[in-house]
Amino acid sequence: MALSTFGAIMGFAAEMVGQTKGAYETLVGKAKNPTLRETFQAFLREEDKTYSLMEKTRRENVTEMILEPITGLHQENYEITLKVQDQMEDSDLLKIGLVLEKREKLFFQDASSKVPLSEVARIFKKIVQKKEENLTKLQSLGLTSPGKKDT
Repeated sequence: MALSTFGAIMGFAAEMVGQTKGAYETLVGKAKNPTLRETFQAFLREEDKTYSLMEKTRRENVTEMILEPITGLHQENYEITLKVQDQMEDSDLLKIGLVLEKREKLFFQDASSKVPLSEVARIFKKIVQKKEENLTKLQSLGLTSPGKKDT
């Protein structure tokens, strides 16, 4: 589905961030490594703030929502399917965290160049920077299992 209006972009952003938040709630409960658990908890708090920011941004910019059509963003490009099982290694949980952060980084990066509102584009670019930091933090944890391929 094309995300061709400001409202559609903001709605999808809020939905995606809400899904990521739910995933981190699950990952926090499954992580055995204390550093990984703390990292996921920090990301969970961050997702909560980002969700509120998406809702606030949509409300504050509602008058501009219908002014310009947006092209080139498609919801399918950012959809993922996560399979979290009862027993998972921390290295597998880490890979899920990487997938979540990469997806949000990609979406907000793409959307920042498409939205016609400079204030919203600036907010999206700040989120992209935070996602880059998060990816670096996850990659630095060094929890990959021998013999398992990184995603």
